[in-house]
Amino acid sequence: MDWKSSRIDALLEQALVEDQAAHDATTNVTIDPDLRASASILARQEMVVSGLGAVPRFLEIFARLDARPQAHTRFEVVSHPEIFDGVRVHDGQVLAVIRHNARVLLSCERVILNLMQHLSGIATLTRRYVDAIQGTQARVLDTRKTVPGLRMLEKYAVLCGGGTNHRLDLASGILIKNNHISLGGGLRAALTHALERRQKGQRVQIEVRTMAELNDALEIGAEAILLDNMTPAQVKECVDRIRIEKRWIPVEASGGIVLENIRAYAEAGVDFISVGALTHSAKAADISMTITAEPN
Repeated sequence: MDWKSSRIDALLEQALVEDQAAHDATTNVTIDPDLRASASILARQEMVVSGLGAVPRFLEIFARLDARPQAHTRFEVVSHPEIFDGVRVHDGQVLAVIRHNARVLLSCERVILNLMQHLSGIATLTRRYVDAIQGTQARVLDTRKTVPGLRMLEKYAVLCGGGTNHRLDLASGILIKNNHISLGGGLRAALTHALERRQKGQRVQIEVRTMAELNDALEIGAEAILLDNMTPAQVKECVDRIRIEKRWIPVEASGGIVLENIRAYAEAGVDFISVGALTHSAKAADISMTITAEPN
């Protein structure tokens, strides 16, 4: 993750502006402007870390938003060499220590924790899904079911958890879904038009819900198949049909897939399993920040 990219920079800045971090009314009337402090970011559960790189960026951006001298004092963010994004940690482990002006730490505390808790929650849930299908050929994919504006970061968190990114956005690939089929004149028409009109290098994937639809898609020349809302037994039957083809066709399963049944889908022989819950239903990880004054 390029934490200094303009896109990420704008997102982190908006988080600070939204919280009015540079105008912290409580901190401004209770804390000595010259007090320095040390903040420890702690894991309060077993989890997979994601978002550590955002910590120094938040502090750098805060200095850009706040003209007061304390925002521009020296700071350091230190973490153990063995703790970084993508690593599994245990309850009580220190993820990072920040040494900075006390006012700055208090004003940035919530936005730092909000982002790290959200991203680490996604990474942690993703790892559970990835662990559940270990030993199979299948890979866990994310979807576009993300919080508006946070997709790049949420998909990064999926990578931290060992998952694989699907399409980043609508321009990233062709995936013909049910509504495209309904509005595009049916499966045969929609797929034929896509194959004829696509740009060079674009692979055409299509969603199918029955064996009849699968046979139509294969006959017309679909290059990737999404098996939607099927049982593991139905998926296995479709995979066996696809493997008869004399060309490699990646197969993805989607719809109704949870931790309790994902292995059955993986063992049905698919290449990919997409899970919207990775981003839209991940519980925030329990992370805290303890701030103490540094000795003079």
